[in-house]
Amino acid sequence: MAVALVRNDPAPATPPRQRNRPHGDPGTAVAVAVPAAVMAAVGTWGLDRDGVWGDEGVTLQMAHRTLPEIARLVSHIDAVHGLYYALMHFVLAPYPGEVLLRLPSVLGATLTAGLVGLLGSRLARPRVGLWAGLLYAVTPFVGRYAQEGRSYALVAAGVLAATVALTRAVHEGGRRRWPAYALLLVGTGWLHEMSVLALAAHACTLCWARVPWAVWRAWLATVACVTISLLPLLFVSHGQSAQVAWLDVPGREQVRGLAYSFAGPTEAVCAVVLAFVAVGVCASLPRRGRLSLRGVALPLAVVPPAVLLGISQYQPLYYDRYLLFCLAGVPLLAAAGAERIVRLVPGPRSPRRPAPGLLLAAGGAVVVGVSFLAQLPVHEHDRGPSARSDDLRGLAVLAARELRPGDAVLFVPSPGARRAAAAYPADFPHLHDVALARTGPEAGELYDAETRAATLTHRLRTVGRVWVVIDPRALKPGWTPTSPTDRTKVDALRRDFELREEHTTRSGTLRLYVRP
Repeated sequence: MAVALVRNDPAPATPPRQRNRPHGDPGTAVAVAVPAAVMAAVGTWGLDRDGVWGDEGVTLQMAHRTLPEIARLVSHIDAVHGLYYALMHFVLAPYPGEVLLRLPSVLGATLTAGLVGLLGSRLARPRVGLWAGLLYAVTPFVGRYAQEGRSYALVAAGVLAATVALTRAVHEGGRRRWPAYALLLVGTGWLHEMSVLALAAHACTLCWARVPWAVWRAWLATVACVTISLLPLLFVSHGQSAQVAWLDVPGREQVRGLAYSFAGPTEAVCAVVLAFVAVGVCASLPRRGRLSLRGVALPLAVVPPAVLLGISQYQPLYYDRYLLFCLAGVPLLAAAGAERIVRLVPGPRSPRRPAPGLLLAAGGAVVVGVSFLAQLPVHEHDRGPSARSDDLRGLAVLAARELRPGDAVLFVPSPGARRAAAAYPADFPHLHDVALARTGPEAGELYDAETRAATLTHRLRTVGRVWVVIDPRALKPGWTPTSPTDRTKVDALRRDFELREEHTTRSGTLRLYVRP
């Protein structure tokens, strides 16, 4: 099938000496700058929303640790995020706030939108890049992770930068461009190991274009170097696979959800985008070099998700946010489809009359703007308090209001109930943590380590008044503590204490127990 499609790709539209001309083309500059500006505006809109959720809370607390403490932690947990935690340690050093926590993701998404525009301009024409970059920028799935203090937006930027580097290396030939491609893949791989799936997409791109053996030899040598560089991370993270044991085997519902995430969360927008994508797949644009836009974008959008979904049928690893870097292929194909349709419309083609081309570019941008308005409620929801699974800030504010230095406190269960205290330690000041054995940094763990059940029983004998931070899961019917220490807490509270006060937030409950 791939061979047949390759044969249908039109021949290069420009001679070899002109392939690099788009770099200095004002149209290309506009196709890069405008989507980047729109993405920056979308990313910074509502960036100062109050509170972080669970995963962001981990980033926030890890940024407070020293580099040796981070290294000690990732040696046995969260190795996949080790480089990101180290970067955030320096980013949040001046001011550890929530806006600064999310700002690198905004910058990553902004860079990705510009790279989508650049890729579309190089492989097709500037207005295709403009439309693709704008469509990428207004997609709610992109906007969500552009505002999250995790690595996924940066990984997407790294993969797109590597894809651009690949196109330059293939188009220009020689060995000068391959080191940049290798460095980008290594850096992105250390940010998140799932980015190595992009290599499968790039391999399909080279197969599609039927590049000469010299290109294959250079690419395989680069992949070998990248793999060797990532082996330590892959080896360590494989030993930590229990961290994702909660993931389920993906099915049709996950595939359907991924399609909506990539093409648009509403049925109308998704249907229109996929219709343009179908045109872009079935009717390719003329190539501007060895690689076609379809040959680059289609494998990027399809191959990594297919590989991850296939692997997850045996070892569940699928999570839609791991595939954010693949989304760029969808707007590129949709823009190519729009360009193909536009070319069917009769009109003046004289180079002396450029106005119609400008009007077409502007008209396509307006259509993307309409799609943004159609998806505006989704963007607004993603910036609201209920968009994430929890809000650690709300529980921290409650604790700061009710607790006083020296108050005894228990967390039920641990570590789930400790997330707010770990993310916002200033709101839990100088408390008497009855069950504490060692702090998280001292223990080399994400959260504080607790003492044995027998020691906790002895400590509770001297406590007459204790505040209890309770994770919402512990209040569900049928919940039972799994660790001996948590069982000791629950049994002692039921047997020896009376409930006097209760305050509830979406992320947890704060109760005051007093010994009668």
